[in-house]
Amino acid sequence: MIFSSAFFYGCSSVPLDYSSYENINFQEFGEKNKNRTHVLINLAKQELTIKTPYSSKTYPISSSAYGIGSVRDSLKTPLGAHIISEKIGKGAKIGSVFKARKFTGEIVVPITEEIDIKEDVITTRILWLDGLEIGKNKGGNVDSKSRYIYIHGTAEEGLIGEPASLGCIRMKNSDVIKLFNRVRKGTQVLIY
Repeated sequence: MIFSSAFFYGCSSVPLDYSSYENINFQEFGEKNKNRTHVLINLAKQELTIKTPYSSKTYPISSSAYGIGSVRDSLKTPLGAHIISEKIGKGAKIGSVFKARKFTGEIVVPITEEIDIKEDVITTRILWLDGLEIGKNKGGNVDSKSRYIYIHGTAEEGLIGEPASLGCIRMKNSDVIKLFNRVRKGTQVLIY
């Protein structure tokens, strides 16, 4: 099945069918990575699964409140194959706040109620993603790394499980620490 750009860059209020995208890319990605640790991010289910040759663990996440897309300044979550290019925050206390990938000295207590604080506070750990698919999530105005697409902790834990971010993949702070400790630079990530 061929999808138009409107399918991937459509408004978040339009129901999207992820199943065909999953079948096209998931099988190839899974086969290529079956003997090594990799991460699968299912936007329809708002779940992240880390798979190793021996086990798998699934965590709830929050993707973009603006939907799916790769264009710079769209605030949307990109699809496709990525790698973890940088790991930031090793040893930082839970709730440590980062701006421009630097610890600010501030530590927040995550909000567990469903409250949107209107600021995307990046906390605890950062896994910076770099796209692998030229023209889709790498290069030009669709480059995930230059868009600063991360997997990171959040001050808004009460919104985990529903789209609420500004393009990144948010996780609960305790979960992002567990993920951070199980992946390395170069670990492949598929967002579908």
